[in-house]
Amino acid sequence: MSAAAPDLAGKVALVTGASAGIGAGIAAALAAAGAEVHGIARAGGAGAYRWHPVDLGDPAAIAGFLAGFAPPRLDILVHGAGLLTPDGFTAEQGDPEAGLAALDRQLQVNLRAPWQLTAGLLPRLIAAKGWVVMLNSSIWMNARAGLAGYAASKYALRAMTDALRAEVNGRGVRVLSVYPGRTASRMQAEASQAAGAPYHPERLLQPEAIAGSVLSALALPETAEVTDLHIRPALKG
Repeated sequence: MSAAAPDLAGKVALVTGASAGIGAGIAAALAAAGAEVHGIARAGGAGAYRWHPVDLGDPAAIAGFLAGFAPPRLDILVHGAGLLTPDGFTAEQGDPEAGLAALDRQLQVNLRAPWQLTAGLLPRLIAAKGWVVMLNSSIWMNARAGLAGYAASKYALRAMTDALRAEVNGRGVRVLSVYPGRTASRMQAEASQAAGAPYHPERLLQPEAIAGSVLSALALPETAEVTDLHIRPALKG
């Protein structure tokens, strides 16, 4: 994609998962482009943003946030938060009795929370002819043993995002799904540890690279839209 970045002066952005990983990278890039950035994280975070401590695992907490979120406009909504909990159907892949509980938590954070936030904020996004950015995962194309709940939540997130786009494109809202490969992040470090695999962050995607690609998509004129962005670590010799 082009390295062009938009001028976001006067724009308002809300980023979930803004305290770490890809969400933090996108929040920093939006702020650098001039946007007023609001960040959602369970315990807030650092950076010159307007922080909103919200537990995305709690629908009532999300409803409370929506009731008090004051900016009169919203131009960009980025769903960067995510939850990965290793699980499985068999003892070899984890604790099967805990599998359903893990599935429920992941569906809440990875699917239901984005739905609830997007629905609550959609009138402002429509008024601004804004963007919705959904951070998905390359796992939706390659479900693996021990990650059934995570993969299921990401399959469902793709379906939800495509349906959202079909509903709101005609009202001027553009919707981007981002499918990163393995990224240097706390989530990836924990997943590698759970799998007993080595973690080499220098070989992985960096959050800043994903953020740059997202901002290039946001820089497109209103007559164009990127719908699906697949990005993976470059092969190194």
